[in-house]
Amino acid sequence: MATAGRPKRTQLAVAREAAQLWEREAPDIGYLARLFTSTSLPYRDPGDVRSWGRRNGKLALTVQPGMVTGEDGQPRSLGLPFGTVPRLLLTWMSTEAVRTQSQELLLGASLAEFMRVLGLQPSGGKNGTITRLRKQAERLFMATLTMHWEDDDSTTGLRLGVANGHRLWKTDRQVSSPLPASNQLELLPAAGRKPAFVLLSHEFFTEVVEHPVPLDLGALRALGGSPLRLDIYAWLTYRMSSLQRRTQVPWAALRQQFGSSNADTVNGRAQFRKDFLAALREVLVVYRDARVEVEREGVVLLPSRTHVLPKGLRSIAAAPSD
Repeated sequence: MATAGRPKRTQLAVAREAAQLWEREAPDIGYLARLFTSTSLPYRDPGDVRSWGRRNGKLALTVQPGMVTGEDGQPRSLGLPFGTVPRLLLTWMSTEAVRTQSQELLLGASLAEFMRVLGLQPSGGKNGTITRLRKQAERLFMATLTMHWEDDDSTTGLRLGVANGHRLWKTDRQVSSPLPASNQLELLPAAGRKPAFVLLSHEFFTEVVEHPVPLDLGALRALGGSPLRLDIYAWLTYRMSSLQRRTQVPWAALRQQFGSSNADTVNGRAQFRKDFLAALREVLVVYRDARVEVEREGVVLLPSRTHVLPKGLRSIAAAPSD
């Protein structure tokens, strides 16, 4: 589950970056659409499938790949977004939507510069990380998401795409160009090139700006290299922001929510538990205030200080005590 352009991080490397986070005066705050704190995208490529899904209790997410008609006149699947890159893109889009209050977000004329904004190391060529970013972005922007919620009295459904439109460059001529000194997210286009952009769908934009979940971007960078770590961090941050009582989440529910490529057998379930606990330990190195206990039946969440305090509470926490 290594991030494109970034080597897999060891627990020691995560701990070192976590130590730097603890010493900061204020977090670098970003946002994520609430849907993706409760469900997730694939960790690995599911292959040429018609649909893929995850479930968290009464909430179900189904993802269908975008389609394009090839030169032979036959429609083909673009494939499903998977791994770390789509998760970083979703966080960037959510953050920019909240920051700019605009559905149209500029990626700029250089995907290499945009990759640096995401914290990825750009490399060119057919198998380079820039090509992989473009493919994952196109898969994400063209996919269709269906949310289904069922309770005792009714069922609710919503079908949406993350984006209504986009422009991405197939090649990048600025792989070695540095970021602008200002390190702004608005990337300026090169002469003669129209900037790359993504136009968020109305449904996705509305969900993000009305229900943004704040995350620590520094924590995401420290946990990069593992989509499972990123998902667990987003889930814990969201759950702890409103948790009022001791809550046990059974292993079966965790396996449904976070998924597993292992078979639904005794050995497969044991491997999921092992993988989940390994990722959880690294998340708790970064999110030290999260109170989590592990039991035979599942994981227990205890009311904890959220990892990203609201603005007013951050001011109070930073004030010197008498």
